[in-house]
Amino acid sequence: MSFAARFLSRPVPLFGFVVFAAIVAIALAAPLLFAHGPMAIVGMPLRPPGPGLPAGSDVIGRDMAVGLAYGARISLLVGVASTCCAVGIGVLLGAVAGYYGGVVDDLLMQITEFFQIIPAFMLAMVLVAFLQPSLSSTVIGITLITWPQVARVVRGQFLSLRSREFVEAARVLGMSDARIIFTQVLPNALPPIVVISSMMVGNAILTESALSFLGLGDPDLLSWGTMIGSSRVAMWVAWWTTVLPGVCIMVTVLALNFIGDGLNDALNPRRGR
Repeated sequence: MSFAARFLSRPVPLFGFVVFAAIVAIALAAPLLFAHGPMAIVGMPLRPPGPGLPAGSDVIGRDMAVGLAYGARISLLVGVASTCCAVGIGVLLGAVAGYYGGVVDDLLMQITEFFQIIPAFMLAMVLVAFLQPSLSSTVIGITLITWPQVARVVRGQFLSLRSREFVEAARVLGMSDARIIFTQVLPNALPPIVVISSMMVGNAILTESALSFLGLGDPDLLSWGTMIGSSRVAMWVAWWTTVLPGVCIMVTVLALNFIGDGLNDALNPRRGR
């Protein structure tokens, strides 16, 4: 059974994939779906959902439906960008540590442990505040607190693969270490990297939302976390201003977790046999 067939054979991962694809489609099509941007004031503040405003309005009279669609763009962008950066750093350091071992491994793992012993969210808050709240500083902050888990996973994979026969054969053929790492060992270590990456996107979205809720998001952009943070003063009188962005975050993270579980099963060789 092929990878796609194994992944699509389970209803839960398939459901997660469909939901996440729908969220991405809405985010990309937001400029086509709405005639005005997310910052435009369209009516009275705190109007409940109804005709003309299917998701109501927020504390300053902006259309919540438009904000949710455009907010998905920022939340997904931060999640994907920070995950890609973290995976790049983690794969590079983990591959070098696992392949060479010895002093190199000890040194790189001590650096990794240094980042892991510091409370992750506190570190992200300090970094974002120090760099000034913006989209790029949020990506940098989330990247620096998430790459160690990738590095440890990749290191473990390389430690188990570096003594295999195909690696020894590549050395006998005269391949350079870099070529062996990236063309021989890394492709065989990809399954757990793919799985953990899907989970990290969801965690990055949660972290970005928490930072934005605390006022550390980009003030010029609207994300789901920013919507919740700016509306928390009205949450008791206008539930939709905080509940709807929260539901969007919850559904997106759950969909990504479902996808991660499905990838874990589909990439598991024992399940394939």
